[in-house]
Amino acid sequence: MKLLIINGPNLGRLGRREPSIYGATTMEEALETLRAAFPMHTIEYYQSNVEGLLIDRLEQAADEGVEGIALNAGAYTHTSIALHDAIRSIGLPVIEVHLSNVHQREAFRHHSMIAGACRGVICGFGMLSYRLAIEALVSAE
Repeated sequence: MKLLIINGPNLGRLGRREPSIYGATTMEEALETLRAAFPMHTIEYYQSNVEGLLIDRLEQAADEGVEGIALNAGAYTHTSIALHDAIRSIGLPVIEVHLSNVHQREAFRHHSMIAGACRGVICGFGMLSYRLAIEALVSAE
């Protein structure tokens, strides 16, 4: 299965950004672990701080044979109707992912604009959240 992990704004600094919330593991380290855990699947990765580029990448994924997406849209989760619409338009299973438990954080993080377009939501398990999303995607194939 060809899978894609997409990370949104500020997630390019994982491992350095607020380690008390997001942990000390870099995304490169997490990808190495994920690829070792799922050697029978291809796991690609993309990160951007720009909403439009995230939408472009979602649309490209639909055209290049990606079969499932783990999307950590970061702060765009709580604001982006455009991402919601893009997820609906591509016809691929998308799992919304968050490293922290957003429901234990600021009230503005308690509502997701994209959850209704996603197959499911995983939050609060740190980097394990990505593994759980991939397990959900591959078990539904």
